[in-house]
Amino acid sequence: MENNLDEQIRYDRARKKVRNIKGFYMHLMAYILVNSFLLLLHYANLAEGESFFTFGAFSTAFFWGFGLLFHAIGTFGPSLFLGNNWEERKIRKLMQQEEERKARHNM
Repeated sequence: MENNLDEQIRYDRARKKVRNIKGFYMHLMAYILVNSFLLLLHYANLAEGESFFTFGAFSTAFFWGFGLLFHAIGTFGPSLFLGNNWEERKIRKLMQQEEERKARHNM
């Protein structure tokens, strides 16, 4: 009975994670499509000699990009930038360096 409960809990967590990842990729797809369309509209409406690179042309992509970044962090967590188990690996590395320093000092 307990194994079934544990299995169900793991399944529910995995399912929630998959839904979050799917939601992020749908958000990313919308970001790419909408901003591509807006940039094409901007390009089509440029007056002769007007610069393409204006803040107005990229402001939607810029600010929406922050929202997308936070969505990615919320979905993938700190491992997005630091990798899985980064803290544990760093702790082990620092402990090993400390031991090596002590060993050299005691020689």
